[in-house]
Amino acid sequence: MSETEGVKRTTEITIPLEEVQAATEKVVNSLQQKVRLQGFRPGKAPLSIIRSKFREDIRQEVVEQLVSKAFRARADQEDWKVVGNPNVTDIHFVDDEPIRFKAEFEVMPEFELGEYRGLQVPYDEPEVTGEDIDKRLEGIREQKADYVNIDPRPVEDGDYAVVSLKSVEGVQGEPIEQPEIMLHVGGAETIPAYTEALRGMTPPDGEADVEVTYPEDYAAERLSGKTVKFHMVLKGLRKKELPELNDDFAQDIGDFKTMEELREEVRKTILRERENQAQNEAKNKLVDQLVDAHEFAVPDVFVDQQIQANVESRLYELAGAGVDVKKLNLKWDEIREAQKDRAVREVRASMLLDKIAEREAIEVLNDEIDREIHTIARRERQPAAAVRKQLEENGTIRRIALQIRTSKVLSFLFEQSKKVAGEPKAAEPQAAE
Repeated sequence: MSETEGVKRTTEITIPLEEVQAATEKVVNSLQQKVRLQGFRPGKAPLSIIRSKFREDIRQEVVEQLVSKAFRARADQEDWKVVGNPNVTDIHFVDDEPIRFKAEFEVMPEFELGEYRGLQVPYDEPEVTGEDIDKRLEGIREQKADYVNIDPRPVEDGDYAVVSLKSVEGVQGEPIEQPEIMLHVGGAETIPAYTEALRGMTPPDGEADVEVTYPEDYAAERLSGKTVKFHMVLKGLRKKELPELNDDFAQDIGDFKTMEELREEVRKTILRERENQAQNEAKNKLVDQLVDAHEFAVPDVFVDQQIQANVESRLYELAGAGVDVKKLNLKWDEIREAQKDRAVREVRASMLLDKIAEREAIEVLNDEIDREIHTIARRERQPAAAVRKQLEENGTIRRIALQIRTSKVLSFLFEQSKKVAGEPKAAEPQAAE
């Protein structure tokens, strides 16, 4: 065997003549029982005719049977940790001679694991201020707002207009109809064309045609990049009424008796979120350090799988945003070139974390998998047993176990790291006097 580059290997293998002859005889005899030739009873056609008439089929079947078997035997004998399938070339197959062929393949990389305990990483313990709590409570308060009908009058900024919309130009096929939606007049989330048309209009007789130009990246593909004319009818007006932040509000939110109890729970929630975010950022930096400190080649087959996974994840996100991914013209050669460096680092990181898990005997417990299955079952509102069966059948349960182990390794690295104060936030510039 010769090493061509990094994890790439080539080898030449010879299959003994007696094995070739035995396999050939077996294939010929099998064909004799299967084929139907005019003038001969089933299974009685002379072997010489079978050999002559089906020569190429016989050769192909013998090669398929023997080459992969011979390669696997050599790999086991030499203890090659082969990944993917070999690329078989230069097959020499002539009568009364052994079969010879060349195989190009990749193996798992061998590398020495450097220092991974006590890595230095910037990290600041998150803090939660009273202002943070107030802001979060205000968001909850907004979610609990009531929208109350008010008597007809000309529309003003800040009103909530109840309108119906129907497209009259700009879209193909069936018109877009929305019998009743609420628009915040002058709100940042409201398309300006609607606000301009609504100002000064009085319900229930107010109506207008409105031209709306949607951005190219608009979520609804049917509307993205298009200018659509809608006929809008103003049906009524509403005002927003916010609840008071008092003990009654806290009791309405959940199992809280007082506003102070709710504020404390909000503080804990924000703190958990910020700790998770800060720790995830630190863990990513630790992984980057490990990858930077370990330079080794990785198999192309792993890189391609990682690129495929990344692309599929992105396509799933786009589909969730309403994009018809089937219409995307994906140029895989360009995608692979653009994604390769990132994928190589991700594969290298995965191998490093696996090796750390082996050295530190970090394993996944059945209880941990069970908890994840129950979480999925609750989310999908299905029995846990049915979810487990489905995950086992489609192979997802193995990926879940790998994700749990990776998470445990990252937590181990973070716990073992040396935390140093992060860079202070830049002060806001002072106005010149």
